[in-house]
Amino acid sequence: MNLRALNLQAIRAEFPALAGETVFLDNAGGSQVLRRVADRVHEYLLTSSVQLGASYAASVAAGEKVLAARRAVAELVNAPQDDEVVMGGATTALVFVLTQALKATLQPGDEIIVTDTDHEANIGGWMRLREAGAVVRVWGVNPESLALELTDLDALLGPRTRWLALTWASNILGTVNPVAEVARRVHAAGGRVCVDAVAYAPHRLVDVQASGADVVVFSFYKVFGPHYAVMWVQRELLLQLPSLNHHFIGPEVLPYKLQPGNVNYELSYGCIGIRDYLVDTGTALGAAGTPRQRMQAAFDAFEAHENALAERLLSYLRGQPGLRLIGRPRADDAQRVPTISFVPARVAPEAVVRHLDRFGIGIRWGDFYARRLIERLGLPDGVVRVSMAHYNTAAEIDRLVVHLDEALS
Repeated sequence: MNLRALNLQAIRAEFPALAGETVFLDNAGGSQVLRRVADRVHEYLLTSSVQLGASYAASVAAGEKVLAARRAVAELVNAPQDDEVVMGGATTALVFVLTQALKATLQPGDEIIVTDTDHEANIGGWMRLREAGAVVRVWGVNPESLALELTDLDALLGPRTRWLALTWASNILGTVNPVAEVARRVHAAGGRVCVDAVAYAPHRLVDVQASGADVVVFSFYKVFGPHYAVMWVQRELLLQLPSLNHHFIGPEVLPYKLQPGNVNYELSYGCIGIRDYLVDTGTALGAAGTPRQRMQAAFDAFEAHENALAERLLSYLRGQPGLRLIGRPRADDAQRVPTISFVPARVAPEAVVRHLDRFGIGIRWGDFYARRLIERLGLPDGVVRVSMAHYNTAAEIDRLVVHLDEALS
């Protein structure tokens, strides 16, 4: 199928903030928000702000909106059933809910594997399970290849392996990890897998079934929506988990048992706008078929555009003497997202970023809550990170390069 090219003018018109002067290249920290998402939040608050579960018409209508939101999110992630979709305030909070629910299922000596490349959201909660007698083992990044080597994973797996927590894409390295293959190996050892898709979901269409994972979690505010998050849990596992809600909310009540206080109604409803945007974008590209097929066409176009932008910056950075790229040096395959980190040769990361601030270009320096990775790589001042989204333009990258060149000189 020959699809049309991405219409960046139409794409950018979907995001009101892009009409301003700022060049947003800190998208891994938080993407810009779709107008249609904000419109839905606005609509819900002004027309449907009632308690759910009552018999009167306004409450029934509001409940239908919140349920429609859950169904839209289930479609977005390809969940087999919408009641497998747990929503909450942030990825960090949802992983904490999960690990607290798992605490009662563990025996002393059970083993959990975490990586040292993850955001702390997918490490800290697992580490706390040592209080229940779990043994936490670390799958360390290879400091030369900057990859999580599968042979190193094989050496960690054993008969006591219960869980592995893994990022789908590193928020510093930009590397896309082979989640399905990792899940196959962990399952063969008798364990389960929790995947943090926060840095992946803005750039690739999440398919929880194809991932092979048991849990997939990410935040909507990285994917053009509100400060909110979703956690898909494989149904059989979800039914086994205890309720963390009120004592009269039993373990069979899905997904409410892991949503104490219930979901945020208006933010949930706003998330329908993400799904609609992706479907409409795929349709505008000339894609046909199911909503998922049209969403996939949109992400295919996003990926191609983002790869071109990333390579535009990477080609400049590769030519800078002494500069250290932290991650794959090229964007010509499917193994990285356009999150690019580097350490300058002669100036501090902070100085580079503050120079760019003067020109309205939003980038960032630091550890980005992947502090264990930064420490493993021996980078006390952190990195400079440029993170792109599909709505960025080649002209914005060229403007960035001009001022980076000043800062690095």
